[in-house]
Amino acid sequence: MKAVAYRESLPISEEQSLIDLELPDPHPTGRDLLVSVKAISVNPVDTKVRRNTAPAEGETKVLGWDASGVVEAVGPDVTLFKPGDAVWYAGSIARPGTNAELHLVDERIVGRKPESLSHAEAAALPLTSITAWELLFDRLGVLPGRSQTNQSLLVIGAAGGVGSILIQLARRLTGLTVIGTASRPETTEWVRSLGAHHVIDHSKPLADELRKTGLSNVTHVASLTHTGAHFADIVEVLAPQGKLALIDDPDPAQINVLLLKRKSISLHWELMFTRSLFDTPDILAQHRLLNEMADLVDAGLIRTTFSEHLGTINAHNLKHAHALIESGTTQGKIVLEGFG
Repeated sequence: MKAVAYRESLPISEEQSLIDLELPDPHPTGRDLLVSVKAISVNPVDTKVRRNTAPAEGETKVLGWDASGVVEAVGPDVTLFKPGDAVWYAGSIARPGTNAELHLVDERIVGRKPESLSHAEAAALPLTSITAWELLFDRLGVLPGRSQTNQSLLVIGAAGGVGSILIQLARRLTGLTVIGTASRPETTEWVRSLGAHHVIDHSKPLADELRKTGLSNVTHVASLTHTGAHFADIVEVLAPQGKLALIDDPDPAQINVLLLKRKSISLHWELMFTRSLFDTPDILAQHRLLNEMADLVDAGLIRTTFSEHLGTINAHNLKHAHALIESGTTQGKIVLEGFG
């Protein structure tokens, strides 16, 4: 099968940073699905792993987690899917990635592809959807429904992949007042179009910006990027007994957790790979939430965050995608489709 991989951790500008190659076809066992990958999207985690995780001597590593495709074959213990089913998922960080024609994935972290989306549109959503869903409902403990009329959520970095889903989930499924942050006219308009009640500028002091909306504080903060730079501001705008959840990797020197004590602020970290990495007892939750997301998409309540199609899945196009993500200026999700 065709695949894109790397042999050593290199800057994306280097010719060998990602390479095209042929690998043996994998075969499903246990609860694995063998998926014919039709489209993928690229996430910041792809670039982080490429930069920081070198394969063992003489080996290659295939990146990629988001995928939309069709089940080709199933392992003997599979009960949720059959060959021919269209699926979407975000894979496991402990296994070879989706930048390959054929991919093995545990059925318990796979959902049915939304019928209303193409494979390219669907591939933009799984990883960010799982992250946003788990962050909002599992980590921050927000309950679906309209009962949280006196509660509010500030999403820092709302125009990115996770933020674009989180804004929609919070607005469609909860009663939270939703505030997103952005710093450019185009990203500000994007966040507003996704349903945010207010959009503020994260390049300015958050407390000053928040007051412009008529709010003095918020009950929940989802910090998706540059948490270290914003940490003191976050503590300032969070209400007493508020909740902070983050997904990025700030410098520990910038995170003074003692600042949280005076307000009894709770700190939560979200990593959507945790369930698959540790085979947690609730791993099937990702299958269920992906099916719920598919229902929301097909009902027109959640829209894809697909923003740019870079062509077929090959090393040249994936290098372009990595470079764009490393620039820190992407909006929505970058997708590649098919193997040329």
